[in-house]
Amino acid sequence: MNTIPLIFNQRTVDRTILGGVEQDQNVSMPVTCLILNRNGNKYRSIIFDRLIYHGFEKVICVEAKKNLRGLDELSQQYPTVKFMIPHEHVTPGDMMNLGMGEAKSPYVLVLQDDLCTESFHFPASLAKKLIDQNQFCVCPRLATENQQTLPVHYIPSSKKSVFTIESTLTMATGTKTFYASDWAGFYNRDKFIQLGGADYTIDSEYWQKLDLFFRSWLWGETTTIDSSMLLTYSGEVHEEDMTAGPSYMRFYLKNLLPVFGSDHAEIPVSSFFAFRKQHFCGFRDSVELFRNAKNWTLQNRYRFKTDAVRLIENWGNGDIS
Repeated sequence: MNTIPLIFNQRTVDRTILGGVEQDQNVSMPVTCLILNRNGNKYRSIIFDRLIYHGFEKVICVEAKKNLRGLDELSQQYPTVKFMIPHEHVTPGDMMNLGMGEAKSPYVLVLQDDLCTESFHFPASLAKKLIDQNQFCVCPRLATENQQTLPVHYIPSSKKSVFTIESTLTMATGTKTFYASDWAGFYNRDKFIQLGGADYTIDSEYWQKLDLFFRSWLWGETTTIDSSMLLTYSGEVHEEDMTAGPSYMRFYLKNLLPVFGSDHAEIPVSSFFAFRKQHFCGFRDSVELFRNAKNWTLQNRYRFKTDAVRLIENWGNGDIS
């Protein structure tokens, strides 16, 4: 059973790196554009032309699958673009960790490959505006290829002691949102690393993402929407699997059980019984999972600024602690 990582990129993923040997001479912003290529679609030259035209400090593409076909030729055509090809199965969170670890810029714009459309527009003036907000993540508006608005405003909630997420079509600039839809957003790289990045022991894309963003809120970081940033999908919108399986157990232990008091958080021993009641696994596995999460919380106890109960209760207020 894997131990919850205590530091960023604690897991080493073997990978091949192609390209990125040349520096773009048209840099206009201290931002890396990180593309998560989950579909394995052929890259279109016009997309790379547009990304390079915008003046990113670096463009990094992380592949979801070990597929070198055509990438060698493409890396020669675009020598400033860096391609990362993992040699094993990776989740979107793993891809984020790989890209963030490779990036040198203080800020990273994360896009799924199907958000890299011909209409993509991200000027340096927008980058400066987002940088000035000094947040962990700023989320864009999202739309289908038919310009149908997609929800990007997510609210943590609790119904009969069960954690849930509600969504609305609100997209006013400055509105708090619990997490970045489809990982798309403008990230502060240092904050991402200080948070430990995505937890590789959580296999589910959905719960891995919620774990990272829940942790960011519990540790005092903020994520909001900026309506001036719009991204449009080029095909069908990716549907997330929200099934509460083993990944949810790790999420539950790390985010819902810690109790904040005074200046730190801890997981009370008594909460083990509540955990056992809700999650059906062997007693020995339950003890190991609980002990692992309790130790992780102990190691990070002073990073916490609030707990799940207070966060949810105060979400609509200015103070989330």
